[in-house]
Amino acid sequence: MSTNHTTPGNATGQASQAGAFTDARLARARHLLVDLDGTLVRQQQAIAGAAELLAHFDGRYAIVSNNSTHTAPGLAQRLRRLGLRVPAERIVLAGELAVRQLVREHPEARVLMAASPALQRYARSQGCQLVPGGADFVLLALDMHFSHARLALVVNELLRGARLLVSNADATHPGPHGRVVPETGALLAAVVAASGVQPMRVTGKPAPLLFEEGLRCLGARPEDTVVVGDNPLTDAEGARRLGMACVLVGQAPGAVAASVAGLFAGAAVDGGGGAGAGAEAPAQAPSQYRLSESTSKVWRSVRTEVS
Repeated sequence: MSTNHTTPGNATGQASQAGAFTDARLARARHLLVDLDGTLVRQQQAIAGAAELLAHFDGRYAIVSNNSTHTAPGLAQRLRRLGLRVPAERIVLAGELAVRQLVREHPEARVLMAASPALQRYARSQGCQLVPGGADFVLLALDMHFSHARLALVVNELLRGARLLVSNADATHPGPHGRVVPETGALLAAVVAASGVQPMRVTGKPAPLLFEEGLRCLGARPEDTVVVGDNPLTDAEGARRLGMACVLVGQAPGAVAASVAGLFAGAAVDGGGGAGAGAEAPAQAPSQYRLSESTSKVWRSVRTEVS
């Protein structure tokens, strides 16, 4: 995999041929909503073709991600180091949106957060009252320091009567070299197994809120917008619910290219389902896209609320 992605055109050699896409939906699209992990980046590495895709749709795209670790300004800085210049105002993240929802709907609530330090700082900046116990709500996001003690604290708060909010239900996301990175859904499975408490809301994809916020910040309409992602369970399913076309990349069934580089005419496409694939979410997906059995049960229980 190439690691040189700082200048548009150098990741694919031929990807910079303007306007030449292998998929007609991209050629017709006025706007893009683009997934992040597994689509544009894998951990600390930009994926081939990412810079070219964003450059082609400059001013006409938003990143819509289930990321609940970073804030938009912090993520914009991280992406800039990888050669992807994305304005913070065009980044919509499940963690930040979950915080804003909670503050807007319950401004006086006492909140226990299991989340990254960055997301906790963001919550305080939004006026969220964070407490170590006696909470009205538990907000669960991707907490890289999640431990047995943290699990016990969260579970007992829920059993005491606190309500559970979750940034996203992804069990994993793709990492470098075919590895998977455990996600919020893996923590959620442990919380539900220990407490028996189901979340009252999951903010992230495939629920419509992130997509709707992305459309709002672009001033775009669903019928003029294409979702580009790698996950049939979140990107393709969420797009389907709002009537948007979805172009999948990666290794999932229905993907039209192995990476976003393969979306450009003339680029080598080393795997994918053909230019017409990806409109429907496939029934099965590789392990990096599946939910664990307990997380799947949780997700089925909240699908009606988040749809």
